[in-house]
Amino acid sequence: MELTKIAFGGGCHWCTEAVFQTLIGVEKVEQGWVSSTEENSNFSEAVIVHFNIKKIDLETLIEIHLLTHKSTSNHSMRSKYRSAVYYFSQHQKDDILKIVDKLQLGFDNKIITKTLDFKGFKASTEEFQNYYQANPNKPFCKNYINPKLKFLITEFSNQVNQRKVNHLNTTI
Repeated sequence: MELTKIAFGGGCHWCTEAVFQTLIGVEKVEQGWVSSTEENSNFSEAVIVHFNIKKIDLETLIEIHLLTHKSTSNHSMRSKYRSAVYYFSQHQKDDILKIVDKLQLGFDNKIITKTLDFKGFKASTEEFQNYYQANPNKPFCKNYINPKLKFLITEFSNQVNQRKVNHLNTTI
């Protein structure tokens, strides 16, 4: 099985990692910091998502990313939490730009998420890898990650691996 990869940044990488780990077709999520070029060459919290294009498409991944972080808000923490989709090829860049333009129609405010060239990655330390799976009852997880996962169950139920979210005790 050949996997495709894409990188996403926007909010806390614990949240972003947990969101993508629950999706059918996502085979691996690497959590850490990603850099791009020029004014975006500093490292910012992000994940690399390895996925099976036959099970989940790039448009669905980007839509989920835009809907699970503040993709229309240029807040003061953007240097740490850069809102971006990082591409690995020119073809992927072209696809991302078209997809974001199409998805913009569903947003009231302008999407500020950047399409950036992937240049570097630094993995989080082992203690922070798979943070949500290791700590689902921690207050951070309950307050910030669970609402995102409940949103996925409601809006993208056909894309969610139910085994990975059974513990949420949702009444949807």
